[in-house]
Amino acid sequence: DRRQRQMCIRDRCAIGAGCALIAGIGPGIGEGNAVASALEAIGRQPECKGDVTSTMLLGCAVAETTGIYGFVTGLLLIFVAPGMFMNFLG
Repeated sequence: DRRQRQMCIRDRCAIGAGCALIAGIGPGIGEGNAVASALEAIGRQPECKGDVTSTMLLGCAVAETTGIYGFVTGLLLIFVAPGMFMNFLG
């Protein structure tokens, strides 16, 4: 029974980690769209290059934090959480 509960905990942690790592897809798509829009804006008004570039870089940095949080959560679920939950089993 204990072995079954351990396997259940590991399975659920693996599923949660997979879901957390999917969070990396969103920032990639968002950053791609942001860069495409910035390049389009610079193409229309080259004199605004500095303003558009700095705003785009700030937005990409903020968007990237979402992917990093998802990655860290996935790593914690894979390597740390199973051990913590096993301690509760006794």
